[in-house]
Amino acid sequence: MADVVQYRLERMVDELDDLESRGIFTRREIAEIVKQRRKFEYRLKRPSPLKQDFIAYIDYETQLDALRRLRKKAATRELLRQGKKKTKTRKSVSDFAPVSRIMEIYRLAVMRYKGDVELWFRYLEFCRQRKNGRMKKVLAQVIRFHPKLPGVWIYAAAWEFDHNLNVAAARALMQSGLRMCPNSEDLWVEYLRMELTYLNKLKARKVALGEDKGTLVRDKKDADEKQWKEENKDLFMSLDDEDKENNDHVSDEESEKKLDLFSEHASGLLKTIYSGAIQALPSSFSLRKQFLEILESIEVANSEELRSEILRDMKRDFSADPEYWDWLARLEMSEAPIMGEKNEDAMHSRLQKAVQVYEEAIKAVPSATMFKLYINFLLDAIASERGEVEAFSLSDHASSYISDILKVYEKAETTGCLTEELACQCISFYTQLGRLEEAKKVAENLCSGKLSDSVQLWLLRVSVEIRCITKDSLSPSKADALSIFELFRTVLTKMSISEAESLWIMALKFFANQKKSFEKLIELSLKAVAKYGGSENGFSLSSAVVNFILQKDGLKHAREVYKRFLALPHPGLALYKNCIELESNLASLGNEDSLVNTRKLYEAALATYDQDTSLWKDYHSLETKLGTSETAAAIYWRARKSLKDSAVDFTSPDQL
Repeated sequence: MADVVQYRLERMVDELDDLESRGIFTRREIAEIVKQRRKFEYRLKRPSPLKQDFIAYIDYETQLDALRRLRKKAATRELLRQGKKKTKTRKSVSDFAPVSRIMEIYRLAVMRYKGDVELWFRYLEFCRQRKNGRMKKVLAQVIRFHPKLPGVWIYAAAWEFDHNLNVAAARALMQSGLRMCPNSEDLWVEYLRMELTYLNKLKARKVALGEDKGTLVRDKKDADEKQWKEENKDLFMSLDDEDKENNDHVSDEESEKKLDLFSEHASGLLKTIYSGAIQALPSSFSLRKQFLEILESIEVANSEELRSEILRDMKRDFSADPEYWDWLARLEMSEAPIMGEKNEDAMHSRLQKAVQVYEEAIKAVPSATMFKLYINFLLDAIASERGEVEAFSLSDHASSYISDILKVYEKAETTGCLTEELACQCISFYTQLGRLEEAKKVAENLCSGKLSDSVQLWLLRVSVEIRCITKDSLSPSKADALSIFELFRTVLTKMSISEAESLWIMALKFFANQKKSFEKLIELSLKAVAKYGGSENGFSLSSAVVNFILQKDGLKHAREVYKRFLALPHPGLALYKNCIELESNLASLGNEDSLVNTRKLYEAALATYDQDTSLWKDYHSLETKLGTSETAAAIYWRARKSLKDSAVDFTSPDQL
């Protein structure tokens, strides 16, 4: 290995001598360069060199070459400043050696890591930037190793087309790529773009030679001006005689014929590639969209027929896909307005066409997704009409959009496509409009139907009921509070504690300052815990109730309530830990009663959860801090006996 490294370093002697003789690097700097290169060469000659070793060597040589070029330019400027004429210097070995060395390192790297596509593309980019003659060879290698990668074929064809100016080679590469990767959307689209770009270049060449006019690229401004002139040709007065007018007419006809040749060729290309693409990818919706976008951006013969054909094919193949209908409706919105039509009227007209598309869609594809897309479209229309801040102000068009949205919600409900998300969105929409009574009726109707088990829907219903009660006064009356409590009772008794977590929290907050209702809620929570059991971890209803009472009524009442919960068959580990934390905090402040209660809680918890290591650790830690060495040792030995010796890893009594 050392002989190989030494041999490679000796081959650099001529380059280093040239750098020193030209004054680009000093002898000391050259010694440092040799030292660094020797280090990198030894890394590459290891039995298993890393990819990072190659990258680090390449980065070092790239930075060194950049520094060399900067110093060479500085030396040239210095000669000019001294009054010496600038002469074209011949390139020496030091000008060619860095690129050759980097290319060789890249070659070794890609041969070592043939499957690393990123490394191959770095190699290609370096060849392209330095305009190295090895580009074709590298492209052939990467295609040989990665023939199933569409990006490789696209890159190779782009280089042949843009840099090598070889259209035939680029076309051959694209066609080979399509044979190897027929299911690649990008390859089909880029192939079409390349062919149309080449055709447009030929057209531009004719224009530059004065043999033709115009391009294949569609210019919206020119099209509008042409349409306006045709509609208002009577306003223009001809200043030439009739013969000249006839000659101009003949020349225009000839030019149009030439333009038609290119347009017809482009149309034929698009038809051929489109038919091949949909045969290879019949289920790709995005591919059809991209072809249609390309068609709308160029001028081709029979463009309307082609557009209609693509749209018919899309409707035939994707009429059961909600995404297709949403795209089709938004396509109607994006169409250019007719000349002379007001922007507001044009916008409203296009929106009505889009609504017609959505109406057809919900008949063809009656699904929740379709209704959701329809509603989102109308919400976007309202936002664009008045802006986000005034989105719900009842203007002329906005009010009609709002009524349309409400009708869509009704249709979704009647067709059985109203999901939990749409139902919640409907109620939220009513509340944003300020129609609380209507929102209340809708929520009541939905909660009594097939969505009666939806927690989010019940949350919205309760929040709407509370807003209706508190809109006039902050404190509800006894009758209102009773109706809200009955509503909570209805939903809390039919759902498990884990499902109705947010509803329990809302109820505790709402009735925190209403003594009788809060006591009823405590009784309701006791029944729920007795029915479903306490929680071992996560949300604990009993712990939430105890914490609310502790903040509201103090420690004494909180103790009474948690003792009632602990008397239930399965109070849950979470409640034990919460109560232990409450009492131990007071015990650490010197409260003897709290220390006694904490020990009782630990003993009660360990009677059920004697295999819980964290519980034993906390109990031992409490006795270590607040008890005696004897009590701590007793807990330690009890833990060892219960958990087995291997499970005990806290402080032994000898270390106390």
